[in-house]
Amino acid sequence: MRPCLMVLPDTMSTLCPQLLVAAAQQTLGMGKRKGLPRSTCLHLAGEVLAVVQGLKPAVLYDCNSAGVLVLQSYLEKLQELGFLASGLHILDIGENSLIVDPKQACQHLEQVLLGTIAFVDVSSSQPHPSICSLDQLQNVKALVTEIITHLQGLQKTPSLAASHSRLHSSQWNLCTVFGILLGYPVSYTFHVNQVDDNCLALTPLRVFTARMSWLRDQPPILLYSFSIPERLFPALSDILNTWEKDLRTRFRTQDDFADLRISSEIITLPAVAL
Repeated sequence: MRPCLMVLPDTMSTLCPQLLVAAAQQTLGMGKRKGLPRSTCLHLAGEVLAVVQGLKPAVLYDCNSAGVLVLQSYLEKLQELGFLASGLHILDIGENSLIVDPKQACQHLEQVLLGTIAFVDVSSSQPHPSICSLDQLQNVKALVTEIITHLQGLQKTPSLAASHSRLHSSQWNLCTVFGILLGYPVSYTFHVNQVDDNCLALTPLRVFTARMSWLRDQPPILLYSFSIPERLFPALSDILNTWEKDLRTRFRTQDDFADLRISSEIITLPAVAL
């Protein structure tokens, strides 16, 4: 018997994974004969469902170079299958596409402005990473406010699985922006004129991952993966504990995923790309 999965509770139906794979391969295959691998297709569908369920603010699409309109077709196909309701939005930022739930993303960004996440300055001009407050990063504060205003101004079209828009970001620190939008409790920042270098080389990093089970006989969904300098772990422990507690609380409100596991390991690399 082929494994099936339960979709959103209000659809009152089941959907076989083969249909999710076909939806991704037909729309995101970029003309290739075999399209995306099966595991990639199912992981992407799981990540999108995690956004719908409020487990993460956004998904950064990085499976291939598919553009916004192709991604929109993919989400429309998921809607046709009954896997996805309308209401998602694709943000085009610096030629990168993020799939977000506008309402939940706004709530997350408003909490960011209240100081719920930490920022670590990894500019190459300093000897080692250091924690800085949002008040010290007025440009970051301004761009978070700009994204909130943009999302709040979107015109919702109930018939569409996903709308899309573009944010002009030529002066933005995209590493910081993506860290914020992806829901990391700690986001790296640095001087934008030093984008090609940072002070993380040979620095012990604690890498956090959050995984959850979804489909039988399939690898877990990687929900979060981010790092912090190990030397700053004691100072950031309160923020990390609050993030974990909030994630576990939200996880208990849904029944599509199971077995949330949060772990960490320490690594040291000769160079770190951001």
